[in-house]
Amino acid sequence: MAKNIYFLCPNQLPLCGVINSLMRKLLSSPVNMALSDAENAIYQNALKYIAEISLNLMAVKVTEHPDDFLGWSNTLLDVCRNKINFDLLEPEQFKPLKKLEDILISAVSISQLKMTRIAPWPIYVDFIKHQADIHALDERLRLLEYISTIRNIPLAQMSDTQRLAFSGKHTSMHEPSVFTFDVEWFAGTKGAKIFQTLLEQQPEKFDEALSHIPLEGDVTPAQYQAFINSYRDIFTSYAVDKPSGEKAPLAPATRLLAMRRPDQFIALTNSKIDTLCQGLSIAKLSANDFDGYWQDMIGTIRTSAWWHQAEPELAIELEESIEHKVWRARALFIDVFLYADENLALNSNYLRLLDKRSKKNTTSTKTITRIKSKQTAEMIVDKALADESLPEYIQGKRESIINEVKNGKSVEHVIGLMRAIFG
Repeated sequence: MAKNIYFLCPNQLPLCGVINSLMRKLLSSPVNMALSDAENAIYQNALKYIAEISLNLMAVKVTEHPDDFLGWSNTLLDVCRNKINFDLLEPEQFKPLKKLEDILISAVSISQLKMTRIAPWPIYVDFIKHQADIHALDERLRLLEYISTIRNIPLAQMSDTQRLAFSGKHTSMHEPSVFTFDVEWFAGTKGAKIFQTLLEQQPEKFDEALSHIPLEGDVTPAQYQAFINSYRDIFTSYAVDKPSGEKAPLAPATRLLAMRRPDQFIALTNSKIDTLCQGLSIAKLSANDFDGYWQDMIGTIRTSAWWHQAEPELAIELEESIEHKVWRARALFIDVFLYADENLALNSNYLRLLDKRSKKNTTSTKTITRIKSKQTAEMIVDKALADESLPEYIQGKRESIINEVKNGKSVEHVIGLMRAIFG
């Protein structure tokens, strides 16, 4: 029966028992919104999976009914992640629930990126500040500060750890006491194995390519094309004796460009390309589309008011503000408009390595048993949060701590990580 109603509006979904009119109103509210074609497509896709868990959704009490698509997506995502009764789900319903979550995450990212098309600088930078905790803004800024200290050093003269930090590959060599950040923020290149191999073997060739990109002033089409020609030549030479050939990958190139000029370039990963393209309303780029990246993606952000913002004034006696630091990397920071929850900051490679090193100094270790019961996780967390000495920012992250405990981490471990992140 459900298969016949996937494309019907939520007010036509089959219900039994007492109808939750507030949830019904939430599910159907996008019908009355002025949706773009992309947003309408997302909504129609979401309805397919809403139909399969409609009764479970109707059992959730909601009080918010946003009148915009971004608010709607965030509200329903919160329902799917934190409010639906997982104990009442049938095994076959977990898959559509996960599909719906993925669709809503994409919807949030696309809607937030859509804001950048019209946002003036104050709104752009305020949004980034508002997302500081979940997007690990402090860590990202520490990475960029470090990159600024090595930017003038040729790749061929960098140490292995410096070159990997510049290119976006975090390893155990990145001693946490020195590299107090995840070098893969914005765009990691760990999966680009041929790129990493060639960078290690022929760093001078990549230096030649990057030399075409000036360290100041707007980058011109000719300068970008000169970089691309040199970059492609590295892979063409490598592929001469390879039967399948090897095309130059776009994503690692954008990481190099963005570290060279974070005010001019967006750093891509293959997993981000589709969402960024939809959010910026441009045609989807392929994994080797260097022309589309420059003409469509970079061309689009160059029409944005925030990108044309003049450098903020800085009083001589004051430290450089967050606004100033973001301005120096304003194109790169469009990454913060992608959806994230607090788990993103907790999964920093820097924090993981720091935690691993600290465990080595511990005389005993305990096997962490995965918490399978949501109620048990809540009880453990609530007991820990009863400690009045804990700061307010920890007290306010109860749901995030519960999620991490459910994933198998001890509550002490999670609180310790949060202290490391938020100070």
